[in-house]
Amino acid sequence: MKVGLIGKKIGMTRIFTESGSSTPVTVLDVSNNRIVQIKTKSTDGYSAIQVVQGNCGKNRISKSMSGHFSKAGVEAGKFIKEFKVHDEITNLLQLGGEINLEAFEVGAKVDISGTTIGKGYAGTIKKHNFSSNRASHGNSRSHNVPGSIGMAQDPGRVFPGKKMTGRLGGVRCTVQNLEIVRVDKDRGLIFIKGSIPGAKGNGIIIRPGVKQINQ
Repeated sequence: MKVGLIGKKIGMTRIFTESGSSTPVTVLDVSNNRIVQIKTKSTDGYSAIQVVQGNCGKNRISKSMSGHFSKAGVEAGKFIKEFKVHDEITNLLQLGGEINLEAFEVGAKVDISGTTIGKGYAGTIKKHNFSSNRASHGNSRSHNVPGSIGMAQDPGRVFPGKKMTGRLGGVRCTVQNLEIVRVDKDRGLIFIKGSIPGAKGNGIIIRPGVKQINQ
């Protein structure tokens, strides 16, 4: 059953293999993923399920969302997401039920989406990963600057889309083909090899990988 999950980023740690090598992993809490709404083609025109994760006080949500959760008979949550599924899957699910970790096994590839850490207003070198000039041998005050941006007399202007300074981070990002190293079903934890976008405590979307690379 290829259904996505909503998780909360706990942080990073390491796992030692049998050979003694260290593998950096990111820990995600995907426990208590409950179904809020089931959409079908007959009622909504497409098949999908709406999932919520985490806990949220009633004073933190609107009255419309409070009624939405009450209708499903589930506790209000912090992160909510809709996943499109096949018609056969909607018949197997129940409103208010929980989604377990059976679809995610060790060694499987997943795609993870999250909001990157905002870094504020950044310079050209940092934002676009440009190479800076050397900071020695007479180079004065221009070792970390973008350089000239103008054109010649024709056209005599800066073209739109020029890579310059600006806001860095705080955008939606998806990383594909990340490997699941360990699954703790008792505590609802998934250990992903490497880093994933987002700060600690942020909501993360986990989907089965669309590019199943056979190695």
